[in-house]
Amino acid sequence: MNNAFSVDVEDYFQVGAFAKIINPNAWDAWKPRVVGNTKRILAILAEGNIKATFFILGWIAKRFPDLVKEVADAGHEVASHGFGHQLVYTLTDEQFRDDVRSTRKLLQDLSGQPVTGYRAPSFSIVASTPWAHRILVEEGYRYDSSVFPIYHDLHGNPNAPRDIHRIGTGSGTLLEFPPAVIRRFGKNIPTGGGGYFRFFPYWITRRMLREINMNGRPFVFYVHPWEVDPEQPRVPSAPWKSRFRHYLNLRKTAARLRQLLGDFRFTCVNDVLQQWTTDERVS
Repeated sequence: MNNAFSVDVEDYFQVGAFAKIINPNAWDAWKPRVVGNTKRILAILAEGNIKATFFILGWIAKRFPDLVKEVADAGHEVASHGFGHQLVYTLTDEQFRDDVRSTRKLLQDLSGQPVTGYRAPSFSIVASTPWAHRILVEEGYRYDSSVFPIYHDLHGNPNAPRDIHRIGTGSGTLLEFPPAVIRRFGKNIPTGGGGYFRFFPYWITRRMLREINMNGRPFVFYVHPWEVDPEQPRVPSAPWKSRFRHYLNLRKTAARLRQLLGDFRFTCVNDVLQQWTTDERVS
């Protein structure tokens, strides 16, 4: 079974965990490392001839247009991560519209391919932002991968479906591909990447992901370029929880990714969704 591999292309100083410490207006003062780290992930994917989806920040694309072209030229899907990593639930509907419209146009112009996928910064499409899906449809997006069905202090909607599903809006239908979770002890346990991939021993992650596939369902996995960069500058003023989340097991990420890519079959998000809808297995 093909699963979806995805990369949220943002730099180490742009993450939600540091948002209260590093103002976006000061991002240009930080030394960028996203180009080299993204190229490292591209090289890891090339080892297995694996295609993936790169959800790219418009801020990154504007400053490093050749990186977007390199991702597209390597045969990967380019998708939108919004422009400035602003949480969706902090925006008005019109601010959100401007964000996803401008980012989509920029990415399409640079990549030469249609941009039909979106992932919100920090998975911040939540129960209080039902208008976001309607706007995505109106702005030309076909699918979203933002609704994380878990409890979390920054995001999450634990009552949302765990599988691929359709979301009806007043302007049409959007496919939703939630990050991977499994059900344990009456709760959804995240197992689809990010800090959870670095926190759990790899054998636990592999077991949980295999369970999803054994139940006949594909999963979407995600990683960030900064997660393969243990030498990145530290942010000493960050709270201990943020430091723990961000720096945990960075030295192990690249090796674990190689194990993961050898243990499961992967392709880009769009290809998985096309197969899933062809099989008429979306409710």
